[in-house]
Amino acid sequence: MNKTVWLGRLLSIGGVVEASVGLACLVDPHALSSLLLRAPLGGPGATLARLGGGGLLALGWACWSARGTPATATSVGVAQAFVAYNVVAYVVLTLACPPLPGGLLALSAAILHGLLAAALVAVLLSPDQVDAEA
Repeated sequence: MNKTVWLGRLLSIGGVVEASVGLACLVDPHALSSLLLRAPLGGPGATLARLGGGGLLALGWACWSARGTPATATSVGVAQAFVAYNVVAYVVLTLACPPLPGGLLALSAAILHGLLAAALVAVLLSPDQVDAEA
């Protein structure tokens, strides 16, 4: 499978996952915080979580829109931004993981972000390939 196909698939995953989590942050940030980090939001936490949810919704939308044309410069830029987000999410969630077993969901989310970042970097840095069957 070539670079374009892999990048399109990774952007599709990003579109679905990040838009879904963004909507969850917008609708009920308290429930998401309790579920993911096993801690309630305090003070302006809900407002900041909703702002972050809007950002995740926008990132998911950009990924979903870019999935159909992954070879364009714009889509590569979206993928690069998605790498940056996944690296930050991996580090933040890894550092914030509550002690196991209660932190299993946060640890799983951290691992997912780490894997997505690694896969995106591998695809973005791979040489362009020409399909042998084309």
